[in-house]
Amino acid sequence: MRFSRGLPASSFQESKQVPVRRSSSKAPSPAHMRKGRCCIAQLQSFSTPAFTFSTHGAVHAVLLHTERNPLTPKGISSNRSSSHQKTHSKQFNILCVHLFKHSLYVHLRIGPYACAEWNYGGFPLWLHFIPGIKFRTDNEPFKAEMKRFTAKIVDLMKQENLYASQGGPIILSQIENEYGNIDKSYGPAAKTYINWAASMATSLDTGVPWVMCQQANAPDPIINTCNGFYCDQFTPNSNQKPKMWTENWTGWFLAFGGAVPYRPVEDLAFAVARFFQRGGTFQNYYIYHGGTNFGRTTGGPFISTSYDYDAPIDEYGIIRQPKWGHFKDLHKAIKLCEEALIATDPTISSPGPNLETSVYKTGSACVAFLANIGTNDATVTFNGNSYHLPGWSVRILPDCKSVVLNTAKINYASTISSFATESVKEEVDSLGSSSSGWSWISEPVGISKDDAFTKSGLLEQINTTADRSDYLWYSLSIDVEDTAGAQPVLHIESLGHALHAFINGKLAGSGVGNSGNAKVKVDIPITLVSGKNKIDLLSLTVGLQNYGAFYDLVGAGITGPVTLKGLRNGSTVDLSSQQWTYQIGLQGEDLGLSSGSVGQWNSQSNLPTNQPLTWYKTNFIAPSGSNPVAIDFTGLGKGEAWVNGQSIGRYWPTYVAPTSGCTDSCNYRGSYSSSKCLKNCGKPSQISFLLF
Repeated sequence: MRFSRGLPASSFQESKQVPVRRSSSKAPSPAHMRKGRCCIAQLQSFSTPAFTFSTHGAVHAVLLHTERNPLTPKGISSNRSSSHQKTHSKQFNILCVHLFKHSLYVHLRIGPYACAEWNYGGFPLWLHFIPGIKFRTDNEPFKAEMKRFTAKIVDLMKQENLYASQGGPIILSQIENEYGNIDKSYGPAAKTYINWAASMATSLDTGVPWVMCQQANAPDPIINTCNGFYCDQFTPNSNQKPKMWTENWTGWFLAFGGAVPYRPVEDLAFAVARFFQRGGTFQNYYIYHGGTNFGRTTGGPFISTSYDYDAPIDEYGIIRQPKWGHFKDLHKAIKLCEEALIATDPTISSPGPNLETSVYKTGSACVAFLANIGTNDATVTFNGNSYHLPGWSVRILPDCKSVVLNTAKINYASTISSFATESVKEEVDSLGSSSSGWSWISEPVGISKDDAFTKSGLLEQINTTADRSDYLWYSLSIDVEDTAGAQPVLHIESLGHALHAFINGKLAGSGVGNSGNAKVKVDIPITLVSGKNKIDLLSLTVGLQNYGAFYDLVGAGITGPVTLKGLRNGSTVDLSSQQWTYQIGLQGEDLGLSSGSVGQWNSQSNLPTNQPLTWYKTNFIAPSGSNPVAIDFTGLGKGEAWVNGQSIGRYWPTYVAPTSGCTDSCNYRGSYSSSKCLKNCGKPSQISFLLF
């Protein structure tokens, strides 16, 4: 689960006022945001940063311009600290109690593999370095860690009496996650692993059923369930198991460099109604409330900081119409059918091509669903009455006579979240001087830290950095005898996700992958001098792989070849196997510049623009109020931002979506896919970033 609030947009003018935008929805401001700093780190261009805030007191912002733990135990996996686990357990306990008070129940999806477009699929990277470990297969080191984690979560829940068997709200638990999508890649060991996982989970004696989603061969008593855009045709592997839909995807995730996907509400309502029409018993939306991937928690790679997902409640905590309202009506209609739905199975018939009727009848209760699964309108006669069925629609009749809902008929107007811009007074210190202007620190190019080391050849990035930073420097000195008449080209190949090449301290060129292919291959014309030359390559990750067979082995970084072509004699020199010097992370990261309270910040000369490797900082007074708050990063390149020392995520407004593939309107009729309905083509994938 992710809970977050609104992100408006604004423009920033270098004046004595900061424009602020707030949404009309109300949300409390956490205390840590009420006074402090905002920092930005930039690797590419910088013009004028745009900010929007809504808190009390002074705000301090730091941005490194170099370019999420969820509350559910599904994502509690970042370290072995008991205090860390206790903190998340307390948060989850509070959430469970709150839900229970409102007659809501909990499906505890332990995993521990999460996917969720989360960095490394939700696993902590230290797991990768356990000797002999192989993820998600019949491997003793992995199974030992998985059992330890699962047992810990179950024990924490039992201590608080949170399972339904103890009178609590947890009615289901899940082990593993969508393993059936990729288990063939693991061979016979996959079945052994799944059987072990099932046995391990049930041995923990929770008193509630366990499920495995997308696992057709889930062994008894584990319930296999469905994830997807549609699950009406899904059948569990035993007639003794209920038909359950653990993830109904309300939209799709956003990637940097991609258009914004959305899912028409008519199609979503059709999918839900069809599921219950054909005997569905449990349906869960993924996701109902949009979220935000704060810090470096995004996976993918290239998953955006926003995880809005076109959800009925958006990332800012604002109701999205007509999706919210239509779902409300749909749920009411299904609730009216409850007596019959839980008492018997449906009788299904087909009165014509692409037409289907389902009747639940028990005692005095009679419920009917009339569906048109084609894309053209049709008319069906049922119980002597004629019903018009638009294409790709379901009509719900809780008394087998009167229609209470047509999934294709929307009774709510579309709404777009609006945000107000307000001018905010600058912060003035005790001496009366202003502190709202920008100051900066330049990050050194190349090796600048004492812990740098030298190795022969090119190192894979993730195994080198252990994901302690997005950044890894590769540095090499070469001697060139004579450069007259030469037009050298530096050829670089990288596993991803982005890179910048500096020659003798100056940026020579860059390369970037994308969510479909993270690898980078560039040929950069460079200028060398006679004698010694310095090549500094900065490799960047943008979230680690989170899905697929053996995803944990997918690498990153500059693994070569790296060659120098077009020297004066026409020769090519392979630099790949030479002695490279490495530095993990940036100097500013080690110094803690993101706090904004250390370092020699420069505010006496003109603000550098269009300069890579620069830290920027500003202070200002934020307005009172409790509405959702955001920063608009238009004018920046790629980087990461902190407010009061807390990272609000990566930003990349210069990475725009392709100009084609979007439509002014999307026909809900016909099967939906993640690429069917797109908007925002030719524009930045994300410019507004949630603060709180």
